[in-house]
Amino acid sequence: MTTAREVTCHSPYRRTLGFFLALGVAGAVLAVARAASRGTLLDMWLGLGLFFALVGFASVRGVTAEVRGDAYGLHSRTLLRRRSVPWRDIADLRIQLRYPGAYHSKEIRRVGLVLRDGRRRLLPLPSCGASPDPEFDAKLDVLRALHRRYGAPESDHRPVVSSRTAGGGWAGSLTLCALLLAGAGVAASFVPGTASEVRAWRAAVPCAAEASAAESRADCLSTVPAVIERTEVNGPKQPGQVYFSDGRPLEQLSVSQEAAQTFRPGDRVELAVWRGEVMEVAGERHVWHKHVVPAGDVAVLAAVLALAAGYPGARVLLRLRGRRLPDDEVLPSALPFVGALAGTALWLLPLCYLHPTTLFTSPVAVTWAAAGSLVTLGLLVLAWRATRVRGPGDAGAAGASPDQKKGEDAEVFLSARFLEHTDYNPHHFGTHIVLGGGGPPAVTPHPGPGRFAAKPIPVERLTVREVRRVRGDDSEAVPRSWHIAELDDAGRRVRLAAAPADLIRVLRELGATSRSPDPAATAASAGAGNAGP
Repeated sequence: MTTAREVTCHSPYRRTLGFFLALGVAGAVLAVARAASRGTLLDMWLGLGLFFALVGFASVRGVTAEVRGDAYGLHSRTLLRRRSVPWRDIADLRIQLRYPGAYHSKEIRRVGLVLRDGRRRLLPLPSCGASPDPEFDAKLDVLRALHRRYGAPESDHRPVVSSRTAGGGWAGSLTLCALLLAGAGVAASFVPGTASEVRAWRAAVPCAAEASAAESRADCLSTVPAVIERTEVNGPKQPGQVYFSDGRPLEQLSVSQEAAQTFRPGDRVELAVWRGEVMEVAGERHVWHKHVVPAGDVAVLAAVLALAAGYPGARVLLRLRGRRLPDDEVLPSALPFVGALAGTALWLLPLCYLHPTTLFTSPVAVTWAAAGSLVTLGLLVLAWRATRVRGPGDAGAAGASPDQKKGEDAEVFLSARFLEHTDYNPHHFGTHIVLGGGGPPAVTPHPGPGRFAAKPIPVERLTVREVRRVRGDDSEAVPRSWHIAELDDAGRRVRLAAAPADLIRVLRELGATSRSPDPAATAASAGAGNAGP
């Protein structure tokens, strides 16, 4: 397949989409004919024709899309655009994992172009789901083979770019961060007004007996008698309804479920009216109070939105920090910053609730905020250090610790896994590697103790090629902080993943037996080219 001189990619659903396109054309003809003959737009057949026309219009792109690669370059065609790019202008071909829409939870794989001038384009075809597709892989292999033959690709592997990698983009995270901060600002703007209304309600006094109707609608509290005609108890977590006789002073009022269940038809009650709203219903059986949102709740909402904006903001920060990394290299997780935000919430939310309007005037609030800010600053420093991009050379230069040297005689189980199916890792069953104990290194499906179901590693066949950070084409089950060792297993590429210190320890054990180059030196040389800022 890779010796082909040309490859053409069409949608695998082209025939089905062509049927829908023909159906759409027929629907459009039906709609026009029906509208011309009836002279009205309110017709069932007209609506059916318009529906089929919309279906056909949505199928046009899938029918007309085509991507072709030949000796002259890469050619793409859609209904409205045709493009041709010579191989010499293409720096690399890579897989782009993307979400097709806001309501789709599964990723799709598409082919992306990286041009020599730095621009990036996404080809309409080929594409497939996140699960492996032999047809997609075969066509991509042909395109990469043509690129190697007629161009000069920058990478010797098949890069995979996703939301986890440095080239995944940060526009979405930045937009989400801005929206959450805007929501926090809007919520914070309501705090003074809410606090003023709560103070006015608490300070309200009964209206004077000679007060006019206009005065009774002001800040004073008026009392109106009423008789309950009936009540309605709605479903769980829904407000109940109270209806008043003769619709006086109002037809109905939404109350709590408890009030609706307690009040009975014929009960005489008194309604407390303030600023034109019923704030209280008092009877012999029950007294209902309208919930007045305190300013602390609004301030807490603003703080929660601001803290929530910290997570997409941290993702943007990590992408800017790793801007010099290869596009397919996996970035550190933003979870350390989530821990810092959670620690900030522990002191910020109570502060906002208790001092919503005196954050900068109350000595207690200022002292509280200053101490909490120092805690947050310390947590952010720890998160910054935890998300530092560590190259393989950082782990290799540390050497073996005394505990590791002591473990050469004892049996030690290290969390590590081979990413390929091999005779010593059948069906990817291994989760740990056991070292020492008088036996050879072996793959086990358990963390010990004992070598039950262990598969010895043929160390005489293995040679270390390079040690690198996790890339997009590695399994998503591999933690971001782990490193990958690429090994040569009698001519076959095999990847071994483990935590940096554990990986160096395993490679030392394998290197001592297989007489391969020093793994620490290999890691250091690989890290010199891969270490980020």
